Amino acid sequence: MGQTVFIPRELDANEPRVAASPDTVKRLAGLGFDVVVETGAGTRSRIPDEEFAKAGAAIGKASDVAKADVVLKVRRPDEAELKSYKSGAAVIAIMDPYGNDAAVAALAKAGVTAFSMEFMPRITRAQSMDVLSSQANLAGYQAVIDGASEYDRALPMMMTAAGTVPAAKVFIMGVGVAGLQAIATARRLGAVVTATDVRPAAKEQVASLGAKFLAVEDEEFKAAETAGGYAKEMSKEYQAKQAALTSEHIAKQDIVITTALIPGRPAPKLVSASMVASMKPGSVLVDLAVERGGNVEGAEAGKVVTTANNVKIVGHLNVPGRIAASASLLYARNLFAFLETLVDKTTKTLAINRDDDLVKATMLTDGGKVVHPAFAKAAEQPHVEPAAIPARTMVADASPKKAAPKKPAAAKSPAAKPPVAKPKGIA
Repeated sequence: MGQTVFIPRELDANEPRVAASPDTVKRLAGLGFDVVVETGAGTRSRIPDEEFAKAGAAIGKASDVAKADVVLKVRRPDEAELKSYKSGAAVIAIMDPYGNDAAVAALAKAGVTAFSMEFMPRITRAQSMDVLSSQANLAGYQAVIDGASEYDRALPMMMTAAGTVPAAKVFIMGVGVAGLQAIATARRLGAVVTATDVRPAAKEQVASLGAKFLAVEDEEFKAAETAGGYAKEMSKEYQAKQAALTSEHIAKQDIVITTALIPGRPAPKLVSASMVASMKPGSVLVDLAVERGGNVEGAEAGKVVTTANNVKIVGHLNVPGRIAASASLLYARNLFAFLETLVDKTTKTLAINRDDDLVKATMLTDGGKVVHPAFAKAAEQPHVEPAAIPARTMVADASPKKAAPKKPAAAKSPAAKPPVAKPKGIA
């Protein structure tokens, strides 16, 4: 009998995705694994047990995880689940370790070798393993669909004998993977699309999709991208200039979609309450960063808020999970692509090379310890739940204010340094 891969049913009621598909079950079997899928694991992703069985999986129960050498999940297993896991098992999932030191410590205590898929490095070799890109792509698409649904009017311009229906104006804030897909989707639906981002490279990408780019293009803007391709936090002076530009623009928009995330930090505030108040009744804001505090002031996680001026702020959680059937297929392929690199093709057994760049970037715990450099130091200290950190405003309120005197930039503390392998945010 070969080694066993176990795919459990996700226990989180808000997580309909599953970590395998019939296609990846066949591929896992081809690598030499015995695959066990928990009963009902794929039901909410429209994959019945019969489809997994036809692909070669055995349909089992939750307790079967005790004999698994590899566990593939969507969400990080909680402490109760880990009690059933075999010490030394490889657990591959979206671990969400930031601010969850106790949960990371529990993984180490369970003796599992945990891999955090969102830490996959941005290199050519790992493109097929990039879960954040695959899921953010779908989130960008779904954000437009959700926005259009709440807007409850037509998006394209329609010229009819009874008159002309004007095209909806859609503004995308944050042009990463999700933002680019949102632009493309809104354009396909016939909307007039504009977009903004502090990264200079975004301008050409926006134009290539037929949308108009909006930004203050000064010297700071030209240097506003890290080596890893992420947006830098801008100075207060730049924020004020950008706010003046975007505030007037937002007031004219029908749908605004915000996608900005900074890995490991609260989401930056992009839209202030005064900007929301300036929008037309019936306008819609879709906040894709609501799980990290939100880009829109007034957004509430898991809710659609209607403001006093009848503007809707959409704060759906787990947006990729809203189209779980598609999201699961892509996520399952991401996991398989990574797991394949951990297998010895000759012996057809798990053989983790701890010197491999992908392993070093994603391994969170191993041998009973927290080994990822971004979290190992925290694991040595007694866990204390951190106080809530208010999100910093990247696009400030555009209301007139006295200019504050310039202050020298504060030196960054070691704790503020990014991890060795940066996870990519939705933006």
